[in-house]
Formats: sequence, C-alpha cells, structure tokens
Amino acid sequence: MNSGDIAFPNLGIYLENVPKTFTIFGFEIAFYGLIIGIGILAGIFVAAHLARATGQNPDIIWDFAVYAVIFSVIGGRIYYVVFMWDIYKGNLLEILNLRHGGMAIYGAVIGAFITLFLYCRIKKLNPFMLGDLGVCGLILGQAIGRWGNFMNREVFGEYTDNLFAMRLPIAAVRASDITDALASHIGEGENFIQVHPTFLYESAWNLLVFAVMVLYIKHKRFDGELCLLYFFGYGIGRFVIEGIRTDTLFIPNTEIPVSQLLSLVMVVAALAAEIVIRSRLRRKEAPQEQLSEK
Repeated sequence: MNSGDIAFPNLGIYLENVPKTFTIFGFEIAFYGLIIGIGILAGIFVAAHLARATGQNPDIIWDFAVYAVIFSVIGGRIYYVVFMWDIYKGNLLEILNLRHGGMAIYGAVIGAFITLFLYCRIKKLNPFMLGDLGVCGLILGQAIGRWGNFMNREVFGEYTDNLFAMRLPIAAVRASDITDALASHIGEGENFIQVHPTFLYESAWNLLVFAVMVLYIKHKRFDGELCLLYFFGYGIGRFVIEGIRTDTLFIPNTEIPVSQLLSLVMVVAALAAEIVIRSRLRRKEAPQEQLSEK
C-alpha cells in the first residue's frame, strides 16, 4: 500500500492517496479539524431545531453553545493530558499544541456538562430541560466527528478479518497504536495493518442512539430523561468498542481502561436514576388516578 491509501478489502473498497490536510490561500487545514467543526455546527443546528419544535427558544441553544464549545475543548485536552502525562511532563508547552492532536471525548463531555450547569445557574434556566436538547446535538456531533479520526488514521482496533476490516499503511499510523497482538498479524513483506474500524462502529452506534433520542423526545416523562438515555446508550457502545481499541487511555499505574470504567459507571448510574425517578413519578400519579376514578 502507498502511505496515503486506505482499504476495506472485504467490501472491495480501495481509496488512494486520502489526504490528511488541504491548502487554501497558502493555509494548511486539517480534515480532522474541519470534520469536528462540521459535527459541532450540525449538533447545534439540530439542538436549535428541536428547541423550536418543542416550543422553546432556539436562541438559548446558540448562546449556550459558544461557552460549551470553548470549555469542551479545554476539558477534552485536560482529560487527555492527565492520562498521557508521561508524554507532556518533560515539555509543558506541548500541552498547548493542539495541532499535534490529543483530545478525549469524555473530557469534552465533562466540560460541556459543567458548563451546562453553570450557564443555567447564571441564566436561571432548567439545566435538565436544556440538557435534553443539548445531548441530541452532542451525540450527532460525535457521530460526525469520528470521521475526523478516519482521516487521521487513528482510533482503530485490533486485527480482524470481518466484513468491515480496514487496512492502513504502517507508515501512516502512530507506532504506539500498533500493539504486539496487532503486529503479530503483519505478514512478511506487508507494509500495512488490518484492523477493526472502531471509529466507524462508534459513528454508526451514535447515529442509532441519536435516532432513538429524537423519536423519544416528545414522549419523555421528565426533564433530564434524554440526558440519562445519552449516558446509557453512549456508555454501552463506548464500553464495548473501547475494549477492542489499541489507543486506550489507562488510569495511571494501572491496567484499567479509564474510558471503559467511566462508561460502565455512566450506564449503571443512568439506569439506576431512570428506575428511581420513574418509580417516584408513579407514586405521585397513583393518588391522582384514584381521585379521578372516584
């Protein structure tokens, strides 16, 4: 394979010279950043549309999004640096060099939710109502953004020969992303790896979760229920997919994948909260139903 090629051999797809960047008026622009930006804008548009469709003010979405994007980027970077500290401790200025990559979606999500609660406290808004709109845009943005990883030849899994198996030139990927298990499948004379396209799995899963959330929004029982659905749905998918990725972040001095642990906590917490809140709602509704019968 040439260094710029990407192939899906079992699907009969062979892409030649897929670029990571392009140039406009002398400025080099990374496809990764462009796709992330498209995902962010698409998410905001969807959240604003849903706000309008449910009788809420879409301008609030645009106002909140300005702060959410800024602090999501900060949160995503901090999360990555914390769990990859050995890379940055000898060169602290490299922390500010976002062009070399190094963002973690969970850090971005944490940053967004902290911003949500602070914004709503200042503006005296219901954070759970705004959060339900925001997570619909968030999951769509994540689904689109994962294609930035495709352009960067990153976020892939171990060896596979399934239908969606992807081949990447060894020269195009980070050496640290090639595990011993993956390397053992590189044949003599081959200059490529064949892997799970985990970016594709997560993008497809996120689109499915997004569709469920949009269909359910008018049937939700309480403000914040879509947030719980996001935590539950995204958490399940990320827990499974993280298990086959080769670039997993670990809790320092352990072999515990931090994103898998966080995903499991999210799923359990969301399910428990859903059960408790619905149980309380049923208890409140029961006396009213009895009075109406009388």
